[in-house]
Amino acid sequence: MLLRDVTPDDLDAYVRMRCDPVMMRDLGGPLPREGMREKVERDVRDAVRDTAWTKMIVPDPADPGTVAGTVTLWSHDDGGQRISEIGWMVLPAHQGRGHGKRAVRALLDLAAEDGRWGLVHAFPAVGNAASNGICRTLGFTLAGQRTVTFADRLLHTNHWTIDPRPGPA
Repeated sequence: MLLRDVTPDDLDAYVRMRCDPVMMRDLGGPLPREGMREKVERDVRDAVRDTAWTKMIVPDPADPGTVAGTVTLWSHDDGGQRISEIGWMVLPAHQGRGHGKRAVRALLDLAAEDGRWGLVHAFPAVGNAASNGICRTLGFTLAGQRTVTFADRLLHTNHWTIDPRPGPA
């Protein structure tokens, strides 16, 4: 598996992930296609500025044109406190193969090496068994449940945390 930075050429993958009713079932339903180009452009700008990491999941480095999904790490304001958040999406044709778990682990490893992200939060929908399973198996701690906003929609989520930095020796 390979993680690479998002590029403008990833518009089709964004549409397949964010505008699909199955992919967006736990995220309040599909988003409109309008605005996807702008979303990709914002993510590319953030990646170039190194203010957020949006990585495309490429399952086979020998086939760089095939994208399985995304994994993203960014910081934002959460009730007056700055937090780091990780999120991921894996296209249906690639689900159940461990791509999401490996991608999340790889991005957390990069965050540990980088050192600036601190405690990382994840907010999968309460009913999203696969994403909650990734959190559980990778060692996240369940902090409770929260209502969060995603794409102007309120979602009932589990709140997981993990510190990717190595502990004391």
